[in-house]
Amino acid sequence: MPFSKFSLSSQILDALQEVGYNRPTPIQNKVIPLVLDAQDVMAKAQTGSGKSASFVLPILELLSQRRGEGKAKIKVLVLTPTRELTLQVADTFNTFGKYLETKPKVVSVIGGESIGDQLYKIQQGCDVLVATSGRFLDVLNKKQMNLSHLEFLVLDEADKMLNLGFSEELDAVLEAIPPQRQNLMFSATYPQKILDIAAKITDKAVEVSIEGEEQTVEKIEQRVIEVNRDNRGPLLRHLLKTEKYGQVLVFMANRRATDNIAMKFKKYGIAAQSFHGDLEQEERNETLKDFKEKKIQVLFATDIAARGLDIDDIECVVNFDLPRSPADYIHRIGRTARAGRSGKAVSFIDHEEMEHFKLIEKRSGIKLEREQIVGFELTGEAPKKEKGSLPVKGKGKSKKDKAREKAAQEAENRG
Repeated sequence: MPFSKFSLSSQILDALQEVGYNRPTPIQNKVIPLVLDAQDVMAKAQTGSGKSASFVLPILELLSQRRGEGKAKIKVLVLTPTRELTLQVADTFNTFGKYLETKPKVVSVIGGESIGDQLYKIQQGCDVLVATSGRFLDVLNKKQMNLSHLEFLVLDEADKMLNLGFSEELDAVLEAIPPQRQNLMFSATYPQKILDIAAKITDKAVEVSIEGEEQTVEKIEQRVIEVNRDNRGPLLRHLLKTEKYGQVLVFMANRRATDNIAMKFKKYGIAAQSFHGDLEQEERNETLKDFKEKKIQVLFATDIAARGLDIDDIECVVNFDLPRSPADYIHRIGRTARAGRSGKAVSFIDHEEMEHFKLIEKRSGIKLEREQIVGFELTGEAPKKEKGSLPVKGKGKSKKDKAREKAAQEAENRG
């Protein structure tokens, strides 16, 4: 069935047609009618499922029906975990609302940009405020923002926000907004901590979960290649040549390695670039723009790119370094096979990572054959475990390591 079945305005339908949105995805089919019916929603939605449009479209429809006279007032607050997702959600509101008689005024609030400029834009009139949670609280603390007219609260990628300390920030957010509002929450997973957050926000949400949401993963051809660490760069160049990959997203363990390998690939004449939290926001925006426009073939990135990047044409995702968390494996490879397309995912492992990848397979419900490529075979032997030592489970970290990691991740995503 087409989008017209939802009784959306002709202006919104024109915008949908212009960008090639012909039929709603499963999550859109379930969520859009609920939002239009003023229901609170708690949806389980994987990346690439079309969840942004599932709340943007009905909110735009309702805003267009309720728009009053005078300067725009903040009616919608969308909180996200990363700068990139914030900008993409804001862009989605602008794209689908472009033909409305009164276009909504959308302001994005992220770290890495002038808070004074952002506050000025809000005060000039704002219908929709899309923000990273940390920067939103920074603006809120200025006490120069009126939220008394808020009608919609949206939490996007709630489980990722939880990892960034959102549970401690939630009380301040809820205290600042009206108790009577429509609440929409989207998360790829719903552990108990997320359910605790949901209970604080609403006790009447309609739960939405798309059976077989992992179908996107089924469209991904997954490979695991055994290779020594110092041979991974040459192997990747070999694969780019022999497999004739188009655009490739490569996940690295840290920012320095990301910069170093991008520089090496450029020397080999490959259009490569790095993407991580140390870049200025303008550089991050420009890099993503170039990648979307296919000026960059290979993007080397930290896990900042694991969620929220709305790029449909990524042919292959490479785990140059495995993710620390098994759950992040699915989020990473979900950057390919979007919008109904198929895709490829390649993971490099050596002796030390074999146990960790077994854990990833177990948690992800997959079982993959190990490969070796001629000329890049894995050499050496697996390190022997000392007698009495605990089994390796994903390279367990100390509390100090976890605290440092959390602080670094917060700085990277929120600026």
